[in-house]
Amino acid sequence: MDSTNEKKDELLELFSKISEEKSEDNMNPENNPEEISEKITNFENDIFRDIEENADIKKKERKSGRLDKILLIIFAFLMLLSVVGLSVYCIITDITSVNLNSVNGVRERFALNVSDKPPVEQAYMDENGKYTVEGVAAVISPKIVEIYVYKDKNSEIISKSGSGIIISHDGYIVTNTHVLDDAEKYVVKTHDGATYNAELKGRDAKTDIAVVRINATGLIPAQFGDSNQVVQGESVICAGNPEGLTGSITEGIVSGLNRKIRTEQTGFEMNCIQTDAAISPGNSGGALVNMHGQVIGIISSKYAATTSEGLGFAITINDAKPIIEELINQGYVSGRVRIGITFYSAYANYMNVMFEEEFGFDIPKELENSLWIDEISEDCDISNTELKPKDFILSIDGKKVSDYESLESVIKGKSGGDTVTAKCARVSDKGEISYFDIEFKLMTDTSGDF
Repeated sequence: MDSTNEKKDELLELFSKISEEKSEDNMNPENNPEEISEKITNFENDIFRDIEENADIKKKERKSGRLDKILLIIFAFLMLLSVVGLSVYCIITDITSVNLNSVNGVRERFALNVSDKPPVEQAYMDENGKYTVEGVAAVISPKIVEIYVYKDKNSEIISKSGSGIIISHDGYIVTNTHVLDDAEKYVVKTHDGATYNAELKGRDAKTDIAVVRINATGLIPAQFGDSNQVVQGESVICAGNPEGLTGSITEGIVSGLNRKIRTEQTGFEMNCIQTDAAISPGNSGGALVNMHGQVIGIISSKYAATTSEGLGFAITINDAKPIIEELINQGYVSGRVRIGITFYSAYANYMNVMFEEEFGFDIPKELENSLWIDEISEDCDISNTELKPKDFILSIDGKKVSDYESLESVIKGKSGGDTVTAKCARVSDKGEISYFDIEFKLMTDTSGDF
């Protein structure tokens, strides 16, 4: 382009010279018209050639630029397709795997998925087509969390710790109620080391099952197996955090099935799987896992034998499933009723000692195997009756009651608002016994206590 401009300047200079020479009317032979015409023609040819060459260059540049633009557009389109595809996948995954959604303003109910035994990844497969111990550890470890509890919301001192199992993509975690008791703050630490403040969603002290939730998405939940398919003698793994030892596993077998175990604290009976895999207090809320990587039981040290080694128990998933679902869906377990009393079993030796300290003599024979009332809740209808602390309840609706189990069997199947009658007794300071009957309504229990 520069050479073209130079030739244009030379041509203009030539025309200027011709004009001057014409005006002077003194054209010499060196500047005859034929030479000038030839020079002009040569200049024009040079200029047009430069223009054509520059045009070709520009054309190539434009073609190159268009090609770059086309490639850029294709790349952007592919990136857009990738983003849209990933978004659609995430949406579909959330819809199918997250169990609590809102569709047209209607809240769907949470349902814990229980699956048949799945195929096993080849890398961790043994000769029988099951996971090796290393395989189970690799599969279950990311689904187990550590739970730290604090007595006060502002406290930084951990009062105790336990374990939990991730059960949904959006942060629901199942654990034991006793892990969370006597605390106001809960902190969850996931397998990758991240920590979250947890919110209590529901608890049930009778079964020792509770659910918390952390503000996290994209979690990988554990897979749950049908505990009815468990067989005695099959190998299992316990996964949890015993004594604060994060991410521990122990190996054992299923020692027994359908063990009806009750806790000393509540006396409530649960169907449990017995195992000889080592279980310590920090394992509470952790998982009993089969060799397909499926959780088949929730470990609870409250159901563990304290007098014998090698006796550990886990609440079966099939029994825990409805409890977990109700705790998430409504915050409490339906069908729980409360009378509104705390009591001692009148046949226990320690209870007789307390009675003797109170009255100065032993429990009368007529009142053995009954309930000795310790406290009465003022928010319950029974507080409006004649019953007082230190009285006895001998029977309810004509059925004898002597401990927590017998009391539970009497009120089982009843609902809040149902009216019951009770035969009661009172002992005077002189040992005289007077009998009386009371009538009261049962209260709906959403507290999660027993």
